[in-house]
Amino acid sequence: MITLSPSGLPYLSRDELEAIYSPEEFEWLAKARIRPETYQYISGFAGTGEGHRMNRDAFGRWVFCSRILRDVSSIDLSTVVMGRQLRTPILLGASAMHRLSHPSGELATARAATKAGTVMMLSTSSSVRLEELSPLAENCWLQLYWMNDRAFTLDLVQRAEAHNYQAIALTVDYSALGWREAEKRLGDWDTGDVVQANFPTPVPDGLALDSTITWRSLDWLRSVTSMPIILKGILSVADAKIAVEEEIPAIIVSTHGGRQLDYLMASLDALPPIVDAVAGRMEIYLDSGVRRGTDVLKALALGANAAIIGRPVHWALGAGGEAGLLRLLAIMNGELMSAMALCGATSISAVNRSIVAPRPR
Repeated sequence: MITLSPSGLPYLSRDELEAIYSPEEFEWLAKARIRPETYQYISGFAGTGEGHRMNRDAFGRWVFCSRILRDVSSIDLSTVVMGRQLRTPILLGASAMHRLSHPSGELATARAATKAGTVMMLSTSSSVRLEELSPLAENCWLQLYWMNDRAFTLDLVQRAEAHNYQAIALTVDYSALGWREAEKRLGDWDTGDVVQANFPTPVPDGLALDSTITWRSLDWLRSVTSMPIILKGILSVADAKIAVEEEIPAIIVSTHGGRQLDYLMASLDALPPIVDAVAGRMEIYLDSGVRRGTDVLKALALGANAAIIGRPVHWALGAGGEAGLLRLLAIMNGELMSAMALCGATSISAVNRSIVAPRPR
């Protein structure tokens, strides 16, 4: 039975997906299938969008230094993230309401993550309840928004721990909502039967993000869970150093995909000094602007332990659901393997700064 998208077009078949060879194609294939409001929401950014564009521009400021006459007949993409073996260093980041892009939503994402051997980060604002993911996702983290209702936040954390989530990825760059003009134009748009399933219906009056949290708030979070806490949204060396002092096991260098603060330093620009300051005392992941296998390799070369994709997950789901996401990962992994081989690196542990250089002016 052919499933039709909201636009009336069918989702791409596996054979049709096999004819795709670049990650960028998924955005336009998804745009033709998802609702215009959905596309506007997913594509949104803060202010003028310059911060969003800067994330992509940053990858263009680095070039590769190829190496020759090395045995690169076998390339190993496997790596260890938070103590778990993965088959790829590309993680699936948290983004809201995957059912906006495909009826199976986060269930399709979880199945794809497990088949690809990688991590799925489930958004607090997911369109399926977090309990539904545990049978499907072998390695799932809960991305946590800290709400002003402490009991609600506690409930999310306890539910995640009870259902075998491996970590809490606490978003720390969300003390205020970014100035997102596209979302403001949407207003209270009708999402149909797609809701933020981890929230009660209706959402209680006054439930909102807690803008009062500080470093000391982490003491309470650590007291109510044994799951490791990852901080998502670190961009300064000073904050990375505090995270080390607080014995945080990992951070995500992130601009929230350019959706929070316009003209914010690109994640890739912030990465090298943070890596140098941390000096191996915690794991570091990078998101915002990651689109291609070569982007992943540049992030790894500059010191990230893994790279995270956000919007591309929605694009792949919107084009072909679970199969679309698996095809996207296959394309990115394929390009990553090719680039590693041409740079003379046969494993993730062999990737270092010697394979990249600033782009000549």
